[in-house]
Amino acid sequence: MKVALLQHTPDPELTVALAARLCYSPVTIDELKEKLSGADIKGFLDKIMSLGHQSVLEHASFTFGIEGISRVTSHQLVRHRVASYSQQSQRYVSHKERFAAVVPQSIAERPEVLARFDAQLQALHELYADMMEAGVPAEDARFILPNATETKIMVTMNARELTHFFALRCCERAQWEIRAMALEMLKLVKGVAPTIFKDAGPGCLVGPCPEGAMTCGKAAGVREFFRNM
Repeated sequence: MKVALLQHTPDPELTVALAARLCYSPVTIDELKEKLSGADIKGFLDKIMSLGHQSVLEHASFTFGIEGISRVTSHQLVRHRVASYSQQSQRYVSHKERFAAVVPQSIAERPEVLARFDAQLQALHELYADMMEAGVPAEDARFILPNATETKIMVTMNARELTHFFALRCCERAQWEIRAMALEMLKLVKGVAPTIFKDAGPGCLVGPCPEGAMTCGKAAGVREFFRNM
């Protein structure tokens, strides 16, 4: 898996702070910008985040390039509707070579199961190639490609949606692959907007576990992990 932060709103924390100050100030935007120092921005962002004034976070957006995830994970990802996606097409990008696939650790660590898993992938590739050779369009041959098939996707989310995404997908109970991807995304945005994403992560970082009876029971360890991220 490879996750890269390709683009983001220039100076996202200044942008968000300006939007928030604008709501409560009679002065012009240029005057607001002149008055905001680095310390002011951090302090003001801390205040508005603590008050739950998150609509202003929508003014900062972040675009990621993600490679080497399975279609299992991309299908989960696109359920987050407040985002833009561009995904590699299986209709227009055919697999002349055997398609790359993600192998879960639980399969990789069991040699006999792994051998059968790999044999199935090879058989599917051979059938796919045979269908293409027989003149079946790639858009139809792709029907046999498994969820394990690797894909590439570009994702753009605003900061508000990202905090929601991290709350769900950084949780210990999230599926392992999308959790690993979310953690990489969180590390990247913390590098450019540390105040905005200071408390980003699963819900148990700032309150009781929202999973109720389904809790992982490891909230203390989870909080320690994210403090050290």
